[in-house]
Amino acid sequence: MQVTLDEIEATAKAALVRHGAQDWIAGEVAAAVREAEGLGNRICGLYYLESYCQQLQTGRVKGDAVPEVGRPRPGVVEVDAKSGFAQAAFSKVLPEAVKAAKEMGTISFAVCHAHTCTSLGYFTAQIAREGFIVLGMTNATPVVAPPGGKHRVIGTNPISFAVPDGKGGVAMLFDQSTTTVALGKITMAMAAGESIPEGWAVDAEGRPTTDPEAALKGSLVSMGGYKGWGFGLMAELLAAGMTGSRAGVDLGPLKTPEGAPHDIGDFYLIMDPDVSGGAFFDRLRQVSEAVQRDEGARMPGQARAVSDPVKVDPDAWALAQRLAGSD
Repeated sequence: MQVTLDEIEATAKAALVRHGAQDWIAGEVAAAVREAEGLGNRICGLYYLESYCQQLQTGRVKGDAVPEVGRPRPGVVEVDAKSGFAQAAFSKVLPEAVKAAKEMGTISFAVCHAHTCTSLGYFTAQIAREGFIVLGMTNATPVVAPPGGKHRVIGTNPISFAVPDGKGGVAMLFDQSTTTVALGKITMAMAAGESIPEGWAVDAEGRPTTDPEAALKGSLVSMGGYKGWGFGLMAELLAAGMTGSRAGVDLGPLKTPEGAPHDIGDFYLIMDPDVSGGAFFDRLRQVSEAVQRDEGARMPGQARAVSDPVKVDPDAWALAQRLAGSD
């Protein structure tokens, strides 16, 4: 069924307010849900709305948290989300991060003690539209064992990189887990009664599996084996260590209603391309032109286009309307 993005955003916001989020906080989260659905990223869209609402009611996420912005050093910007939504904390700290990056050229930017941000690219794109290069990362519940092992240590631990086009837009953006696939694809396959391709996961004994249920009891596979594992560890140490938030081994399942607040960290390195004296955008143009010599080839993110209206899962939409009290 087709639904407009305005309807999705309004329904998501109403559901969040109805379950305990302050109006401005609900608005920030609903805007992220809107974009995810517009980009076809269902895992980070309406799929998460029920969890948000349930956790607002149990107190696992604080719907009235007041983010606290700080700048402990000239090149360091941080915000304490106070166990609230990452989207709200990010919106409060972004102006200070932009100011610091203009002053310093390169800064670190930490979102501390937050609820899961779901889509890391949603945030890196905003920074790129402000004119800055950005590398971002976060961590999650352990679902990945070391290559050759079977005990989970880290989460899917996504990394996102975004580049401005110098005109207020985004020239390049990728947002990818450091595992072969995101966890949500496996949970969605299990819900649909479908198998998964071999190479996505191993079972509890470390054996390759195509059964999503066995995969969820086992471990996801790092992309590229040891190479992806290394990137996952990098994301873990920076996201948890540089924000003072929880390490993955201390995180419970993110979508369950009950449990301690997520206390997740999102860590960004922000760079001002202007310090290159124009060289950065010249090199960007050279590389982009080289990529586009081959028909169908593109820079990551260049094909991102928001659809409106969008096709939504009828069950997910009906649930969203019930959560908003408008069914």
